[in-house]
Amino acid sequence: MNNTETKKSSIWSVIMASSMGTLIEWYDFYIFGSLAIVLSTKFFPSENPTAAFLSTLATFAAGFVVRPFGALFFGRLGDLIGRKYTFMVTLMLMGGATFVIGCVPSYESIGFIAPVIVLIMRLLQGLALGGEYGGAATYVAEHAPKGQRGFWTSWIQTTATVGLFISLIVILITRSLMSEEQFDLWGWRVPFWLSIVMVYVSYLIRKNMSESPEFAKAKKEGKTSTNPLKESFGNRYNLKFVLLALFGATMGQGVIWYTGQFYAMSYIKTVMFVDSNQVDGLLGIALLLGTPFFVFFGWLSDKIGRKPILLAGMLIAILSYRPIYRAMYASTDTNIKTEMVDKRIASAEIKTTNAVSDSIYKVKKFYTDGTEYSETTTVHLKDGVAKLTESGDVDKQVKKSVLITSSIKWKLVFLVFIQVFFVTMVYGPIAAFLVEMFPVKIRYTSMSLPYHIGNGIFGGLLPAISTYFVANAQKTGNAEFFLEGLWYPIIVGAISFIIGFIYINKKVTKYTDK
Repeated sequence: MNNTETKKSSIWSVIMASSMGTLIEWYDFYIFGSLAIVLSTKFFPSENPTAAFLSTLATFAAGFVVRPFGALFFGRLGDLIGRKYTFMVTLMLMGGATFVIGCVPSYESIGFIAPVIVLIMRLLQGLALGGEYGGAATYVAEHAPKGQRGFWTSWIQTTATVGLFISLIVILITRSLMSEEQFDLWGWRVPFWLSIVMVYVSYLIRKNMSESPEFAKAKKEGKTSTNPLKESFGNRYNLKFVLLALFGATMGQGVIWYTGQFYAMSYIKTVMFVDSNQVDGLLGIALLLGTPFFVFFGWLSDKIGRKPILLAGMLIAILSYRPIYRAMYASTDTNIKTEMVDKRIASAEIKTTNAVSDSIYKVKKFYTDGTEYSETTTVHLKDGVAKLTESGDVDKQVKKSVLITSSIKWKLVFLVFIQVFFVTMVYGPIAAFLVEMFPVKIRYTSMSLPYHIGNGIFGGLLPAISTYFVANAQKTGNAEFFLEGLWYPIIVGAISFIIGFIYINKKVTKYTDK
């Protein structure tokens, strides 16, 4: 075997070891978001489903908010002692926290302690992910052959989407193996428990890895940093690069990423009310179709540069979101469909459980295009009279579900795929872009912070903020309430595009080591 083949074999083993662990960490992180609707009924009071769901999204977002702190802590550790050992620690921390979430008793069992424990575990997950990504991206980049950083680091970029994809597949398989009642009772815990097995396998793979050659060389020559935080953020020249990376790239990339994948999923489930199994299935197909483009755009960035692809992805996305989401909403909007009234099924009953009575009204509607709409209204009773909330409204829960036809499903697959395509444009080249902005001795620390602020805070808060905008617009009677959540990614993405367009230039790669 010649040297080139040996080098390629070596880089592939690096990719495998780094990607496997990073994929599992993303799986752990996103399994929570994939099950957000179910978790909202387990760890929060059930009186107000909307508030419970928003609380779940807020808990989900909390894991993103602390990612920059994980980036600082583990980034510093990675620049001091090495890339390998640091992201071994983050892997174990993430896996342990995920397993614990699957074991936490429900709110009904232990009260407010349940959401507190879950919040703490989410914070630990966020800290772990804050240290993982920078280590994996830096490790791969420092093994990559000259002129191929974009291509090789793009394999790491696929792990976030593949982790989300696997989380959806695991949920679908788990649901298919048990009844809906069993899944709701305890089956939702299985995806969290499986994490510990996956983490153990990844640990066995990673423990045999060697240190990054560039870091090992710097360490041997005594050129590592003694204070990575001070050199990264106390040095005004380097700080300018950090701020440019954040506001000119990762901020926009973050909101595009979470709009195209997480908000799309949340939107179809909670605004369009499409059946969860159908949503998981169509999203999984869209992710599978889109994933190869991470590698394509990473490779292309080696040929034409990172900036044109990053900024083109941002611009096309922010100009396309409103037409895309309008088309998505219209595909299941029963107000513009024709109901077959003679087929409508309705029922009403009083159900008493543990001396608590509920009036339950169910209606199922069928439409000429094959769409089926189900709605269950539960009114809580007290002494035979509807209970009132503190605001004076009737205390009731309304659960809606839409079953879509195959043609609508494939239309939604296409519309979500377009969004994933935008994600691949901005996310495929971002690791190489960030790595090339900073010198080896402070690279882990310097690149991790802007990445995790851009993704963890600007991106991670998107589902909660956008869902709140939609809910608030609906309350005020806005006719296009379903589009209001898009203002957040559009505005943030536009600001990032302008800053990146003006200030990102060839000088940004001044610190390139190869």
